[in-house]
Amino acid sequence: MAQARSRSSRLRLGIAEHATGMIASVLFLAPIVWTVLSAFKPSQEARLPPLPPWPTTGFSVENYGTLNTFGDGLWLPAQNSLYVSVMTVVFSVIVSVLAGYGFSRFRFPFKDLLFVVILSTIMIPFQSILTPIFLVLTKVGLHNTLTGLVFVYVTLQLPFSIFMMRNAFDAVPREIEEAARMDGANNLTMLLKVMLPLVWPGIVTIALFAFLGAWNEFLAALVLMTDQSKFTLPIMMTALQSGRFGAIDWGAVQAGVTVMMVPCLILFLLLQRFYIRGLMAGAVK
Repeated sequence: MAQARSRSSRLRLGIAEHATGMIASVLFLAPIVWTVLSAFKPSQEARLPPLPPWPTTGFSVENYGTLNTFGDGLWLPAQNSLYVSVMTVVFSVIVSVLAGYGFSRFRFPFKDLLFVVILSTIMIPFQSILTPIFLVLTKVGLHNTLTGLVFVYVTLQLPFSIFMMRNAFDAVPREIEEAARMDGANNLTMLLKVMLPLVWPGIVTIALFAFLGAWNEFLAALVLMTDQSKFTLPIMMTALQSGRFGAIDWGAVQAGVTVMMVPCLILFLLLQRFYIRGLMAGAVK
């Protein structure tokens, strides 16, 4: 009798857990599905009340065509966003891996103090340093350039990335490093051939954070970019939301949101297992 009650309670608990998971999944997926379906409504239908969310007069790609008529079109800001995001990932990974390895495995004066100073910059609101950043970029000739925007994004990503990589290297047993040194591995060989494969989930985590941050960042790009040919996708979305003659083209807005959302979803779904492992390794020593 006691075993039957125990099995019954476990069954009820399992059903409750699955039901809760399904409800949470629906709540998370509903806005995404709604946005994607709304983007395929004909232009006239997209201006009507949003219920039902799916097209009632047939699917259409008219909104994507309209999206390409704003400013310099869709592909130029998409290329700018892709360039800025990829370069942010490259520089963030290189610098944070080297810095994380140094903080984890080497001794040097004021190491702990320097690490605390780097980490403390996370607490500085980004909005409060926009003016100094603008002045510095203007002084060095990088104002209104995609390269300057990349350096800004890398600077914003580095504190968190260095923290994650230091903890990821700390999680690697030192016995592995000692065995490699006994085989004659130098510091560079140790990093490239021994340590990097072991901290790969952490690298994927910071790369994904860097890409999503650069791809979706709006404020710095809005302030620092004045040349329309250098605009990224988030800035382009402001043109859609302001509309022409004060009217917002909701179909084009939904199409633009879908274009910005799809690469992020694909990347996350492809790399989620590395991402979760990297968070666990990087957040807990």
